[in-house]
Amino acid sequence: MLDTTLTQQLKAYLVNIREPIELVASLGDDAKSRELGELLGEIAALSDKVTVVTGTDKRVPSFMIRRAGTDIGVRFAGLPMGHEFTSLVLALLQVGGHPAKAAQDLIQQIKDIDGDFAFETYFSLSCQNCPDVVQALNLMSVLNPRISHVAIDGALFKEEVDSRKVMAVPTVFLNGEPFASGRMELEQIVAKIDSGAATRAAEKIKAQEPFEVLIVGGGPAGAAAAIYTARKGIRTGVAAERFGGQVLDTMDIENFISVSRTEGPKLASAMEAHVKDYDVEIMNLQKAAKLIPARTEGGYHEVVLENGASLKGRTLILSTGARWRQMGVPGEEEYRNKGVAYCPHCDGPLYKGKRVAVIGGGNSGVEAAIDLAGIVAHVTLIEFDSQLRADAVLQRKLASLPNVKIITSALTSKVDGDGDRVTGLSYKDRNSGTEHDVALEGIFVQIGLVPNTEWLKDAVALSPRGEIEIDARGETSVPGVFAAGDCTTVPYKQIVIAMGAGSTAGLSAFDYLIRLPASEEAAQAA
Repeated sequence: MLDTTLTQQLKAYLVNIREPIELVASLGDDAKSRELGELLGEIAALSDKVTVVTGTDKRVPSFMIRRAGTDIGVRFAGLPMGHEFTSLVLALLQVGGHPAKAAQDLIQQIKDIDGDFAFETYFSLSCQNCPDVVQALNLMSVLNPRISHVAIDGALFKEEVDSRKVMAVPTVFLNGEPFASGRMELEQIVAKIDSGAATRAAEKIKAQEPFEVLIVGGGPAGAAAAIYTARKGIRTGVAAERFGGQVLDTMDIENFISVSRTEGPKLASAMEAHVKDYDVEIMNLQKAAKLIPARTEGGYHEVVLENGASLKGRTLILSTGARWRQMGVPGEEEYRNKGVAYCPHCDGPLYKGKRVAVIGGGNSGVEAAIDLAGIVAHVTLIEFDSQLRADAVLQRKLASLPNVKIITSALTSKVDGDGDRVTGLSYKDRNSGTEHDVALEGIFVQIGLVPNTEWLKDAVALSPRGEIEIDARGETSVPGVFAAGDCTTVPYKQIVIAMGAGSTAGLSAFDYLIRLPASEEAAQAA
């Protein structure tokens, strides 16, 4: 199961195990059970602190990583390979007593949570968002004996997935009831079950002194801006709904200059680590609700957060990014995560052998259709325009696939369902005006992005598309307020462009600050 490289890497990691651990294997006679048994045997052979014992769990194949002589442990139902191999390695280390890298105050918060919490997470091996959820819940179950977690490969336990109506990953159940779906950070999960977490976070933010540069948004643009301003010795703060932004939802990145290929979560982790190399105050899980510009130039701008707290900055850099654009048709919201999906890499495996549609004929839509065609029974690609807009090489690849149908000049008008899940969609032929119905079980929406700027209405100038209007220096219509990245009018929404724009905004903010009259600075400081 493990090649030479993985074996050597894993052996090096297992040296960090402090307490003996047991791999409690519940196996059957099927091929996957044999593969799992082989994997566990290979792991045990790499450390004298790891042994394999027989278990009797109802899910087969599955195994528990248990600290010997205790109830401390985590469980995997299936083979945690692919994106989940890192989850397996971390679980081995954490159950074995290796210290977690989470902040100490967060670790203590988890230990202090009162109540019994049995979590179950359904994942797919191709999902780049699943490991964050799996690893967070695994750590919580190691730190708090009243929290348990089992990570379940949805592709191996199809009957379970169908009976629980799981149509997106990661999907988390708590004590047998739906808890959450989609990517979540450790802090987010803790906040959902710790009722006092939001209040404490708001109080902590209220105690913050004003920043010289306050950055709203933690994607590539925000991270670059923070690094540039922090290197100038300026007091810098970053308030982000989730650090990394939409990069976290990106599978393969092959156009980031000097890096042949990487993955979104990996790049986001590297960005955060780089920012933390400097004296930057990162305030995660904070969503901006309102901007109150300074009354006088050189004064403090105020950003009101959804939790009621507010932050102030002498300069602001707005880098709130964008989100997937929705179709805006009846049934879309009702069947979100019940057949309507936005990430083919994550959720595609759940539709194996089924009929699906992809909405959108740009690069993202055509790439999604190509990927899905290798998994599902049939793909219908629906494009509003009279022709596809994807690169020619992608169009040729798509046209060569026998289980793909392309429909152009079509306006999706409705998502159909039976109350529990998607059963089809309706579209209007824009040439003839006729309505058509397509029977299917999944719809993947790939129609571009919409900027996260609703909270800025009437505060800064926005384009008709809702993008923040900026000049070549990243300046907005408000003195001292700058913007960068996908939320702005800059053309070509690319990671490398957002980083450059963030750097520009950071340098512009610095230039603005050093040119403020000393008398105004002194008056404001007073």
